[in-house]
Amino acid sequence: MNNSLANTARLFGAGLRALLVLSVLTGVLYPLAVTGVAQSLFRGAANGSEVRADGRTVGSSLIGQSYDLPLKKGEDAPRPDLKWFQGRPANGLGTNSVNTQYHLLLSGATNLAADSGAVRGRCPAAPTEGTLCAQVLAARAAVARDNSVPGHPVTPADIPPDAVTSSGSGLDPDISPGYALLQVRRVAEHNGLSVAEVRRLVDAHTERRTLGFIGEPRVNVLELNVALREEAARH
Repeated sequence: MNNSLANTARLFGAGLRALLVLSVLTGVLYPLAVTGVAQSLFRGAANGSEVRADGRTVGSSLIGQSYDLPLKKGEDAPRPDLKWFQGRPANGLGTNSVNTQYHLLLSGATNLAADSGAVRGRCPAAPTEGTLCAQVLAARAAVARDNSVPGHPVTPADIPPDAVTSSGSGLDPDISPGYALLQVRRVAEHNGLSVAEVRRLVDAHTERRTLGFIGEPRVNVLELNVALREEAARH
């Protein structure tokens, strides 16, 4: 009996010591080491890839934002603020209906099939409302209308695919260089800048393929708009 109690106490003590040691190692020392390495070598990424302007955080380079005018009475959705570069559509975003204490957006895709609304593989001129064809054609018309300036109309053939389609998350922070260049004349006109000045901003913020072969060339919309604001303020 005494041997049994002593053995139990010994095992309990060993288990307790192991618990304390592992708790310190995995719960204190390891997180501190990982945090220290991240803050030392990857400070920007570790802190959420924040983008700062005027001494304050204006967003993250990993999350797309909308650049809209205030919603007016009678409008179902706000209109885009044409002085800024616009990102991709965000048709898959949802709203928080569970905890309404917070105003939240839920990321996601539309879950519409690639041929949603299509007839024999093509979008008809008047597709069924709510289909992917309806969303794409409406977006294409809006992009052409918003980016046409006197002497330089935008045609449907000029519009790249990312200008009219949303990403899987609805929060893509980047657009293609082609879509950015499509917006240059409109942005220049609304900010009192020359086309050459705005184009230089786009070129300066165009990122090439990662390692030369991964992904596609891209332009971060938030970082580009921050640079645009700074450029406009100098004039």
